[in-house]
Amino acid sequence: MTTALNAAAGELRSVPGIDTAEATRAAQSDTVLTPRFYTTDFVELDKVDVSSVRVEWDALLAEMKSDPNKGHFVRNAQWNADVSNIVEPLRKEFIDFLISSCTAEFSGCVLYAEMKKRGKNPDICELFKYMSRDEARHAGFINDALKDFGIGVDLGFLTKSKKYTFFRPKFIFYATYLSEKIGYARYITIYRHLQANPDKQFHSIFTWFDEWCNDEFRHGEAFSLLMRSDPKLLKGHNVYWIRFFLLAVYATMYIRDHARPEFHKALDIDPSDYDFRVFRTTNEITRQVFPVMLDLDHPAFRKGLDHLLVLNNAIADADQQGGVAGKVKRWFNMARVGGTLLRMYFLPVQQNTLPVTSRLQPTY
Repeated sequence: MTTALNAAAGELRSVPGIDTAEATRAAQSDTVLTPRFYTTDFVELDKVDVSSVRVEWDALLAEMKSDPNKGHFVRNAQWNADVSNIVEPLRKEFIDFLISSCTAEFSGCVLYAEMKKRGKNPDICELFKYMSRDEARHAGFINDALKDFGIGVDLGFLTKSKKYTFFRPKFIFYATYLSEKIGYARYITIYRHLQANPDKQFHSIFTWFDEWCNDEFRHGEAFSLLMRSDPKLLKGHNVYWIRFFLLAVYATMYIRDHARPEFHKALDIDPSDYDFRVFRTTNEITRQVFPVMLDLDHPAFRKGLDHLLVLNNAIADADQQGGVAGKVKRWFNMARVGGTLLRMYFLPVQQNTLPVTSRLQPTY
């Protein structure tokens, strides 16, 4: 366990008397929509050779080593610990947002720390040392925000108790690249919106989003270089995997965001409009590495996402009903979800010619 991982896991335990059970159970749950913990083939990962992207790689690692956000994740006079103004039903949805975000950040911390610990490739080990450091700070900072509500996630327990999903390195690259870049797009879109509408900022954590999302952007840059270092990951049958991960990440975000209507109402953001703004930003960013992009303007794409919302609600109703009839309805609608995603998968995509160099700056 790295120092960064230990620090994040110890954040909550340093404050006595906090009831963590319910929050930790929520973080521990494994569903299609909840963040997962991952592991990979560390021997295969060690074989990565970044020689072909060495100039960009060294520049990025030097930036990470300089630690631009070293002093950022610290409460200051801008932080308001009084959350009494956040009442139900917003309170429940915002806490769910914080728990999900904390789990996702800590998931990255655990994975990156393990990559650094078990790796022998010096380039890979150095990268994931910095990335695990960043994600530990993010998770600990969110957990601090949860403490203001009198709850938190026991991150140390989560490390031992949550199930781990195995992904080959290339799937880690595709999925985590998208996670980091769409995370940037989500945070910066909210931050820009609240800059224009400061009266809608109902919690202090949003003030930290600008510099915070730059960490996510840098992490995505690293995964872009890892993929570009091995061109076959972006050709042939792997293009179909890229399309799969694009659709999976976008669809999951769309369903998850629409499950938090009060959260978005408080921000004065329409979740459908917000999601498509994030998708467009993410599409533009992914031109740096992906040979294809989803066609967001295809009428069947938005129609498919909205149909997934209907089916997701039907599944929730079936779970509430329970019994044999509920189980039958659940599996029937799960099959319809699969069919909808399959039709969306085969929608036309936009082709993209990769630029000569990969590096981008967080100016979106």
